Amino acid sequence: MAKLELQQNLIGHKGIVWNVSWHPLGNMFSSCGEDKIIKLWSKEGDKWVTKTVLVDGHQRTIREVAWSPCGNFLASASFDGTTAIWDKKSGQFECNATLEGHENEVKSVSWSPSGNLLATCGRDKSVWVWEVAGDDEYVCEAVLNSHNQDVKKVVWHPTSDILASSSYDNTVKVYKEDQLDSDWTCIATLHSHDSTVWSLAFDKTGKRLATCSDDKTVKIWQSYGPDNQEGVIVDGEDATWKCVCTLSGYHTRCIYDISWCHTTGLLATACGDDILRIFKEADDSDPNAPSFDLICTKLNAHSQDVNCVQWNPSGNGELLSCSDDGEIRIWKFIME
Repeated sequence: MAKLELQQNLIGHKGIVWNVSWHPLGNMFSSCGEDKIIKLWSKEGDKWVTKTVLVDGHQRTIREVAWSPCGNFLASASFDGTTAIWDKKSGQFECNATLEGHENEVKSVSWSPSGNLLATCGRDKSVWVWEVAGDDEYVCEAVLNSHNQDVKKVVWHPTSDILASSSYDNTVKVYKEDQLDSDWTCIATLHSHDSTVWSLAFDKTGKRLATCSDDKTVKIWQSYGPDNQEGVIVDGEDATWKCVCTLSGYHTRCIYDISWCHTTGLLATACGDDILRIFKEADDSDPNAPSFDLICTKLNAHSQDVNCVQWNPSGNGELLSCSDDGEIRIWKFIME
């Protein structure tokens, strides 16, 4: 048996809280929402409190925030069509770069594992790859137009410069830079969901990818090499991703987000039915046909849609969630 125990309920935003993001050290986190502000939270004693409020970076709703791997930079994606880069070189967090180019709402932003690249995506159906060119300088490396609908999420592979995106067109795309001509190309399209793919998460190895959808399912994908060897990331068209597991019948509404804990292997989902769910791979699971068990269900985790869920990267069992109800909640996962 397992349970999620509520540690603290945080109220600090006006209106919907769209996203929360742990600092790489797990000792602080950021949050954003429709009130156009970013809040930075850390602990005082045993309580989480707002330490900093970042304002004037955006003119409209902030949809997502993401920390750089070094923890010194914070990127924010907004419905105003821009992505802001914040840092505290001056001693306090300030917006020192603004990335422009998307035609309208930017839905997601993500840093590569090296911290040298960023990816953004948006309602304009495009995925952009940006290179960190110097202090407060970011250059667009590629504009990828592989999706034919709104792109909801971009996520980098945990160890390689491989990018994945999910879309309203029901697909997931995987991209890589061609080493010969330095062009970014789509190397795989993942078809299996019947509706919008809202979010996706790699496992700690990057050999598996979990996706969640408006079709109320979670799918586990695995990479295969040309000799059908599982768990291989290879270049170009030789890379194949196969759906090896579908989790269905557990969620009653759209699944908005998914988080794969890189220390425990647990999967957490955020759903429109106001419930948080935790899945664990079965001990006797076949690597090529894995099975996952629902080990924890937290009913009424929020009073409205749960928009985002994130495991603390430190592996301490803390789980962040945020919701349309304007609240952020910190949970502790406990095995009984």
